[in-house]
Amino acid sequence: MSVATGAPQDSAHLQLVLTRIELAARDTNLYTFERADGGSLPAAEAGAHIGLRLPNGLERQYSLVVSDPTPASYVVGVKKDAASRGGSSWIHDELKVGMSLQIDVPRNNFPLKEDAEHTVLIAGGIGITPIYSMTRRLESLGRAFDLHYSCRSRADAAFSRELSAKPNAHIHFDDEAGGKLLPIVDIVLAAPRGAHLYCCGPAPMLAAFEAACQSDGRPQSNIHVEYFTQKYEAATSGGYIVRLARSKRELAIPDGKSILQCCLDAGLKVDHSCEEGICGACETKVLEGTPDHRDSILSESERASGKTMMICCSGSKSPRLVLDL
Repeated sequence: MSVATGAPQDSAHLQLVLTRIELAARDTNLYTFERADGGSLPAAEAGAHIGLRLPNGLERQYSLVVSDPTPASYVVGVKKDAASRGGSSWIHDELKVGMSLQIDVPRNNFPLKEDAEHTVLIAGGIGITPIYSMTRRLESLGRAFDLHYSCRSRADAAFSRELSAKPNAHIHFDDEAGGKLLPIVDIVLAAPRGAHLYCCGPAPMLAAFEAACQSDGRPQSNIHVEYFTQKYEAATSGGYIVRLARSKRELAIPDGKSILQCCLDAGLKVDHSCEEGICGACETKVLEGTPDHRDSILSESERASGKTMMICCSGSKSPRLVLDL
């Protein structure tokens, strides 16, 4: 694979070189990407992710381990998942130092409120990657926070040695706790009322976290989650019309197809990546109509406003949608 010059292909994509692979935990590696000319990269905030466009045709999003306003590199953590559709397995088995990949510039659907009086961070497994970047940022700002990190066993915990040395970090290993899971409800109940709470991990952990926050009456604006897998089934019932305001075209959406697929079939160039409603690349302004939201990003208030939608997975509750495309 040829080494690129390091200049971005366009405003949304970069051609970067893999310069380092490090073992972070069992089946988890850290991958460092840099420009071939050593130049700086677009800024990355805590909680941001990048998209890797793999040579096998897959596109996958991974959270950045380190945030920096002028980064010289991007570092992501990837856990090998035998049940995955080829993304993490390909990266672990085939990606080598010196190879060049097209990478989407950082996007942040999980932003850190840096001026919060107190922050509670909860991570499960590989969900530590965006949370770890938040701990580093909060420490640099001198902000108060507590970290709760859960893994099945000590061997699976990335950054465990560093985090174990922090007095405000609480690391839970299921096997050492007799199979008991992280007490999400207790953590939420113990958090200061004005705290901002963040959670990233497997779907059951996120569901327990959201339920605990709702039961405790936490303000929605103070609750932040990031899903690695889709939370809802995609809307596949067609039978509606989508009008593209800027393109001055109308598309009939049939059963079994998404708005994004129909746009691509019509030859339109539309930003997209995950096609599961978890990366935010295809977010589109809604000018008219009522979306059927199926993404894992928008808050309830954003869904209710109907001003934007993820066209890769969301559909329409109205006979007609008008989009800013």
